[in-house]
Amino acid sequence: MNKELMESMNILEKEYNISKDTLLEAIENSLLTACKNHFGKADNVKVIIDPDGCDYSVYMEKEVVENVEDPITQISLADARMIAPRHVLGDIVQIPIDSHDFGRIATQNAKNVILQKIREESRKSQLSEWQCKEKEVVTGIVQRYIGRNVSVDLGKIDAILPEAEQVKGETFQRTERIKVYILEVKDSPKGPRISVSRTHPDLVRRLFEAEIAEVRDGTVEIRAIAREAGSRTKIAVSSTDPNVDPVGACVGLNGARVNAIVNELRGEKIDIINWDDNPAFLIENALSPAKVISVVADEDEKEAQVIVPDYQLSLAIGKEGQNARLAARLTTYKIDIKSETQARELGLFDDMDFGEEGFEGEYEKDVEPAGEEAPAENEAPAEETSEAQAETEE
Repeated sequence: MNKELMESMNILEKEYNISKDTLLEAIENSLLTACKNHFGKADNVKVIIDPDGCDYSVYMEKEVVENVEDPITQISLADARMIAPRHVLGDIVQIPIDSHDFGRIATQNAKNVILQKIREESRKSQLSEWQCKEKEVVTGIVQRYIGRNVSVDLGKIDAILPEAEQVKGETFQRTERIKVYILEVKDSPKGPRISVSRTHPDLVRRLFEAEIAEVRDGTVEIRAIAREAGSRTKIAVSSTDPNVDPVGACVGLNGARVNAIVNELRGEKIDIINWDDNPAFLIENALSPAKVISVVADEDEKEAQVIVPDYQLSLAIGKEGQNARLAARLTTYKIDIKSETQARELGLFDDMDFGEEGFEGEYEKDVEPAGEEAPAENEAPAEETSEAQAETEE
């Protein structure tokens, strides 16, 4: 019979990842349902299916009695001996049932049972598959805008890129291929509901893992990321191999590696810095490209006082405070930046006691004398206040 059924089962198993055992169980249940609809009950019905050839037999078990009260569950001794002369009272007789006798309605109901089981198993399989891909990056094809959300085709399923997870100013064309971060996978009556993101900091992390072999194999570790999607990202890296420069490995020859990621993020700037377990040195690195005179870091309060040369103040703060803000997020410290002139007026240098190892994360380093320098790309306007506080944002 059942060559066609076998072929159909193989297709379902391959395309929808539904096991053969599950499909055979669905067929068995459908036959039991058909019997119940036809006879009114199916408690005494047995279905035997050959898993190799998909041949099946349906039997109704009846007890041999002298006087039949329920013809569905009982059979007279005379009728039983017509099947096999050896039968006696109390025996259980298996009577074959022809599925063609079920009728159109019973057959349709049986078919619906199979289809429902296939839908349920397909939904479960998809849900399990995509839940395993949560927090990963995948490539999708833009389908259309649904209001301000974007429908993205991920292959066998569509995902939604909500407006809140889109980079400000970023637009998409239909059939455009984009990389998205799988934010959440939820179950629903219509199948898995997948939400994706273009703004999540871990999108950058996954892109680095995909692009850079040293990050992928664990030689270079990404210790922290702070991101303002579409504008700038700061990323702190360290190396488990003293012979591997973590920043150099991420940047690549002539910036080839990091530029591939920048292109995927449509020009978003990426600052890669060295991680340092000393919070003061980490804060100095995080404020790069600005030069720093001193950092006093309070590890208990998670606060830091930073002094920079006068001509570096705007650069340290950054355009609209972005450099200081990202540095604060990266280091998890509240950072108070003051110019050298301000620090001397407030007597901050008098309070500092610098030793070889520093004091509470304090250190001092020589810098070039104050002078005129060309404004940097992320430098704040000259009229901007010379004092900035950047608090860690959750």
